[in-house]
Amino acid sequence: MKSVWITGASSGIGEACAYEYARGGNQLILTSSSREKLEGVAQKCRENGAADVLVLPSDFSDLEGISLSARTAWDAFGGIDILFCNAGISQRTSVEDTSMDMVRQIMEINYFAPVALTKVILPLMVAAGGGHIAVTTSIAGVFGFPLRCAYSSSKHALYGFFETLQAEYYDKNIRVTIVCPGRVRTNISVNALDKGGEKHGTMDPGQDKGLPAHKAAKKIVKAIRKSKREVLIGRGELIMVYIKRFFPGLCARLSRYIKPM
Repeated sequence: MKSVWITGASSGIGEACAYEYARGGNQLILTSSSREKLEGVAQKCRENGAADVLVLPSDFSDLEGISLSARTAWDAFGGIDILFCNAGISQRTSVEDTSMDMVRQIMEINYFAPVALTKVILPLMVAAGGGHIAVTTSIAGVFGFPLRCAYSSSKHALYGFFETLQAEYYDKNIRVTIVCPGRVRTNISVNALDKGGEKHGTMDPGQDKGLPAHKAAKKIVKAIRKSKREVLIGRGELIMVYIKRFFPGLCARLSRYIKPM
């Protein structure tokens, strides 16, 4: 039995992973901004066999509050074996239509929040003899993607931080898994920020045809269990990751023609 803290646990990948860990009889800490949604997920986790569940709502734009939540989460079950930084927000705006306020909002939630959580939990894990930290990035963190300038930037930044963490703390028994989804069928496009900071409110066709969240969760939990350094989650769109790796010029040309919605 392990203690697992999942952020962004009220829907999508986070919710699906919560159920997957619940079926393994683990202790769960579930975090998002919505207590009501988390309570529903927590109840289903208990029904699926979770040993114990703590609902811990948090506003990820409040870094000071995040630090307090991290200490609460650590103390809840006497430590955390797995921290899964999954919460995030996307956008559907061009560079010109993306305000600096939107850039900052997306960076706060997608980048600074998981970094802040890690900065609190990491030394506690080291002192306890080790632990595992997973983070959800995106294939948009591997190459630039139309209408995702701030989102893609935040995901690129996550790669830099957590790859450094992998290198620095491996010998201290800290394992890091970078989860890199392509198109997974979640509401991320529905909740994405549009011009003016409003919700996009529409499911992108590509997202709608994406890998179901429960199938993504199985792959993610397996990758964490096997201490994989990185795991790609999705379908045919993942080929772009390899094109970027081996043929960056071709990737740049193809990116101009990707349907962003």
